[in-house]
Amino acid sequence: MAISTKEKQDLVIKFGKDAKNTGSVQSQVAIFSAEINALTEHIKNNPKDFASKRSLYRLVSKRRNLLNYLKRRDIEQYRDIVKQLDLRN
Repeated sequence: MAISTKEKQDLVIKFGKDAKNTGSVQSQVAIFSAEINALTEHIKNNPKDFASKRSLYRLVSKRRNLLNYLKRRDIEQYRDIVKQLDLRN
């Protein structure tokens, strides 16, 4: 259900530009997106798992808040990460 530590490290390296830059907005959004995708698949198979649904809603809200922050701070980075993670159509 959750993503592995190796997957998180790969996302941090790709989006945080450094293995230790786990706090950057871009790396956090990428990690949240991977966890959201994993939880979505879990909920498709287990539709009555309400605790996981609540966790999914929390993660979506956290990602939305970070994306709003990034949009206010740097619109180019916002557009770049949305395009890379394929969040908007």
